[in-house]
Formats: sequence, structure tokens, C-alpha cells
Amino acid sequence: MPATEKDLADDAPWKKIQQNTFTRWCNEHLKSVNKRLADLQLDLSDGLRLISLLEVLSQKKMYRKYHARPTFRQMKLENVSVALEFLDRENIKLVSIEIFPSLMCLWRAVACQCSDLITSHPCTASDFSVHLRQWE
Repeated sequence: MPATEKDLADDAPWKKIQQNTFTRWCNEHLKSVNKRLADLQLDLSDGLRLISLLEVLSQKKMYRKYHARPTFRQMKLENVSVALEFLDRENIKLVSIEIFPSLMCLWRAVACQCSDLITSHPCTASDFSVHLRQWE
């Protein structure tokens, strides 16, 4: 049965349900450190809540320091990089990341920003696939 454009749209009902479910799940875990997510893409973009979530779930601290008050885009990217490095060192593979569309959006934004910083040109869809393969 072919997927319709409506089912694949960014605002498809099943995607919103999935996003809300994941947000509630994150908030349930972040409660223990008095943090909360409202907008996944926005709240995870500086890496701080992502780091907190990983620390709560793993009951471990990050392996390296991160910026507690990131003000510049580079600092935010470094924080996300610390979180991704933590996942890698814990042998957690990021497969089926498309299950969580908001995390995929976050990863695309990070990959795009990295691409923009390195090459000084707007990134394309092919840039995302190259970056994603590094974490599979």
C-alpha cells in the first residue's frame, strides 16, 4: 500500500503523536533533574537538555566538559558533539533515527551547520546522508 503525500507530510497526524509521546517520555526522565522540553527541536538544539537526558538515562556523566551556558552556535554544536560522542563511546548506535522525526531534524540542523561552517555554502540533502552514515 503506497504512502500518500498526506502521510509523509511534516505535519502528518502520526508524526505529531510520535513527537508528543517522545516529548512526554523525555520530560518524565528529565523531571529528576528539574528540566523540561517544550519544543524538541528548539530545546535540544543547544545540547544541554540532550546531555542531561543522556546522563539521567545512563546514570553516568559526560566523558568531557561541555558549555553550561552556550551563547554562540559553535558552543551549541560542541555540546551536541559531546552528547553524540558519549553515545558512541557507550556503543549506542543511532539506527532507525527516523523513528523520532524531531531528533532527525536536530541532527540535520547540526549536520547542516557543520557543513556551512566548513564549506561556506548552503548544505543539501546529500550532506545529511554523509553525516548520518558516520553514526550508523
